[in-house]
Amino acid sequence: MTDFYSSVWRRTMAMLALALPPLAGAQCSRDIQVPVSAIGASVVVNGATIGGIYPDLLRSMGAKLGCNFIFTAVPRARLEAMFEAGKADMLIPASSTPRRDQHGLFIPLMGSRPLLISLQGTRTPINTMQELIERRELRVALVRGYDYGVSYQALAKELSSQGRLFYEVDALSVARLMQSGFIDATIMSPTILAGVAQNDARVYGLADRLRLEALPELPWGMSGVYLSRKSLTADDQAALRELLEKASRSGTLMEGFQRHHRQELLSQSIRPR
Repeated sequence: MTDFYSSVWRRTMAMLALALPPLAGAQCSRDIQVPVSAIGASVVVNGATIGGIYPDLLRSMGAKLGCNFIFTAVPRARLEAMFEAGKADMLIPASSTPRRDQHGLFIPLMGSRPLLISLQGTRTPINTMQELIERRELRVALVRGYDYGVSYQALAKELSSQGRLFYEVDALSVARLMQSGFIDATIMSPTILAGVAQNDARVYGLADRLRLEALPELPWGMSGVYLSRKSLTADDQAALRELLEKASRSGTLMEGFQRHHRQELLSQSIRPR
């Protein structure tokens, strides 16, 4: 697996270097601290090696701008706490929420939405959160630290009160529970779950069996990056914002997702900004 990730990383970096436009902004004043957690193909943690769509994109952009990004792997819930405390310069990737807005500046990169994900079968379709709440036989697992807004948090609270909710440290743990039949469903971007299923032998093949259902209470929104207001200077925020917005307009980020996921999966959960 190490050779595989190394090969993918080298190819991705070469493609990014050719695709990204030159940047004219000022250099960052210091190393940018970017704790990350494994999120499918978006962030891949393989021992001491951290790669994936977002780290590779930042490394390539940083080389052009003069910004050096220091990546460290942490659980998602800890990453959220570090960002709120001003101990992480960036929160990536992330959806926009009121709580995160209190601590950082949101830079939208693409449209996205979370879906209700289960395994293919004969179960009656679920069309709303209320229907999911009423289906008390279905067990749900969520990743601790993921946040898709007020409706998502309200649903989690209700499922927890019913004793049907299980919090896990990462998407791989959720995938393994789903593979074993211990849980019936989860809510997240399907690219996250499909990404871990493609890269871990313990859940290999799961990505081809996913059933995706959109819930109206979880509409299309924006996914992107939060820049810390607590730890970054105004100049560094401006430099990073320029870097990220140019990357979004270039289409390079979408190309990264297209290289890792089939189009029918992307069309339901990811779209250009």
